[in-house]
Amino acid sequence: WAHIERATTNGADRDARWAMMSASMQGAMAFQKGLGCVHSLSHSLGGVNPKLHHGTLNAMFLPAVVLFNASSASIQKEHRLQRMAQAIGLAGCDAEGQALADAIRALNARLGLPAGLAEMGVESAWFDRIIQGALADHCHKTNPRPASIEDYAAMLETSM
Repeated sequence: WAHIERATTNGADRDARWAMMSASMQGAMAFQKGLGCVHSLSHSLGGVNPKLHHGTLNAMFLPAVVLFNASSASIQKEHRLQRMAQAIGLAGCDAEGQALADAIRALNARLGLPAGLAEMGVESAWFDRIIQGALADHCHKTNPRPASIEDYAAMLETSM
């Protein structure tokens, strides 16, 4: 969080790029805990339209999935949203995750990413195919909160 803007706006900033490389490795190690709905949706939508960038799709889905997962018992018990908010320097985080989701959307905007899926050419007519793919994806089972067809539809709508 602390280095992504610097690394994005100035590719010659070796310190920021080093920190992002380290964050990337830590992220890869975290894959062992599972990737959940963010990646289920990204994998599925990438299959529907392979021209869409997986990392950008993850960024588009992350705010909606944070909001969806906020009510998970494990998220609440372990104070994950509050810990995430603290790690990124957010003054506080509501239990519903809205402040964290808003901070992620704001970072996406500062990085020049699309404002949502519609800006990437995604159509709501694709939702059924995306949802079926997400439900079949191996990451679906590792989400901290079970997601239904209706839950995925809501996350897609929120991400548009």
